[in-house]
Amino acid sequence: MNRTVLIVGVAITLALVAVLFVGLGKDPAEIKSPLIGKPAPPFTLKAVGTGQTIDINALRGKPVVVNFWATWCVPCYQEHPVLVENARRIPNVQFVGVVFNDTEDKINEFLRERGSSYPTLLDQQGKTAIAYGVGGVPETYFLNRQGVIVAKFTGPMTTEILQSNLAKAMQ
Repeated sequence: MNRTVLIVGVAITLALVAVLFVGLGKDPAEIKSPLIGKPAPPFTLKAVGTGQTIDINALRGKPVVVNFWATWCVPCYQEHPVLVENARRIPNVQFVGVVFNDTEDKINEFLRERGSSYPTLLDQQGKTAIAYGVGGVPETYFLNRQGVIVAKFTGPMTTEILQSNLAKAMQ
């Protein structure tokens, strides 16, 4: 009887250790996007401030960085200078900010205080964020010249993270 209990206990322990070992080194917060390797969902949104309409399909021909953010998002404050600086330094890449769950007044105030070097688009009903599967902000998608999503990053980016993902889009 004791031997059976011991064998069952060892089997359960080994199974648990195997499950934990398989997950070792993986980020539990990371959610792989099913959009990687697929054409970016199309959208046409108005730019805050200018009212200019931007169609994501019209940007094909150069890599595109699509950053979903909001003024109430603390990590978005942290990564904003990184995005602005890289957009200024890398003119052959189109950066686009998409803001949802926010007001145009707050967005304009945010941009006046922190600056901008790329269009910021307002996703008033959140349909674009839903199409991209955005679970929270900030989330950034990297599109190659053909408009295919080649990488996604969730959370505030550093220059190193941005450039590493951008390299995939520039291949």
